[in-house]
Amino acid sequence: MSPRNRVEITGEGPVLVYGAADIVTPDGATVRSERAVTALCTCRRSRRFPFCDTSHRNRERRRRPEAEK
Repeated sequence: MSPRNRVEITGEGPVLVYGAADIVTPDGATVRSERAVTALCTCRRSRRFPFCDTSHRNRERRRRPEAEK
């Protein structure tokens, strides 16, 4: 049995994949990553899609409306 890779969904940023992985893109192409941790883009702003380049940090966050008193 091969070891399991861990996948972490961060919520505000990329999905982190721990260990080597084959990533299948929406067009069907396969991209191999041999990195210890691979950050996959979820905001689709990355110039290196499917990999995260931290472009999500430049995005404006919506402010939550203050609770009415």
